[in-house]
Amino acid sequence: MLPLDSRHVMYWEESGNPEGIPVVFLHGGPGSGTTAQHRCFFDPQSYRIILFDQRGAGRSTPLGELRDNTTAHLLADLEVLRAHLGVARWLVFGGSWGSTLALAYAQSHPGCCLGLVLRGIFLFRPTEVDWFLHGMRRVFPEPWDDFRCFLPATEQMDLLQSYYRRLSDPDPLVHLPAARAWSKYEGACSTLQPSSAALARFKDDRVAVGLARIEAHYFINGGFIAENALLDGIGLIRDIPGIIVQGRYDMVCPLVTAHELHLAWPEARYRIIPDAGHSVWEPGIQSALVEATESFRRFRRFS
Repeated sequence: MLPLDSRHVMYWEESGNPEGIPVVFLHGGPGSGTTAQHRCFFDPQSYRIILFDQRGAGRSTPLGELRDNTTAHLLADLEVLRAHLGVARWLVFGGSWGSTLALAYAQSHPGCCLGLVLRGIFLFRPTEVDWFLHGMRRVFPEPWDDFRCFLPATEQMDLLQSYYRRLSDPDPLVHLPAARAWSKYEGACSTLQPSSAALARFKDDRVAVGLARIEAHYFINGGFIAENALLDGIGLIRDIPGIIVQGRYDMVCPLVTAHELHLAWPEARYRIIPDAGHSVWEPGIQSALVEATESFRRFRRFS
């Protein structure tokens, strides 16, 4: 546990080879946290595997804390962790919101990045947030109806404001039911085929509180990122080796965003997985991510 300030304490862990290639795993959400399973993308004989839970998420404390929780805080936290561990440069691996944070970090600290492995691209533009809140109903109308109808009819005109009002309430009797409804909706839309295992994690109350409260907080604040800033800043990272892995049928972070990143950053290797949705646990996505880290291990670059 690493104290970050007077309020926040970060959970972090290391596994694998202490003398291996340092790699830091950036989880999604924001707010979802890490599990031991996230180590599986890295050969433990070759990698120094660093996992951590972002502010308010997972095993970091306080759970679901919104104060002093912005993208700038998270970028600073990464530097605190890197200095604490004595890492000069590391491979940055992130999916979904983790891809957002990875791009923002690389553009802020390009000299600290050996490479980027990105999955399920999300750039936090208003159209992407609107898709999550409203567009996914075109493919997943039943989960969206449940998401909308959790709220009284008088609150359904503005889903984000209504959910945020409940989720930011300090009373668990108010924010916990809303968190469960939000997290269940996201989980139901995350895989190509229905997955009881994936949905079970989203239904866990600790996951739901961290995910829903922090996600809504970032959504309502535009991710604390200027619109198009991450695409506009690609020139800052053009020389960093990168790979983009994207499920063809990703409904949480649709393919068009990854495609736009690919067009802006053609030097990065781009893989579309034809039989996958959003989840990192889709078999094709898992395989492509392992292949990416193996490629970097063998060549210290992406071939």
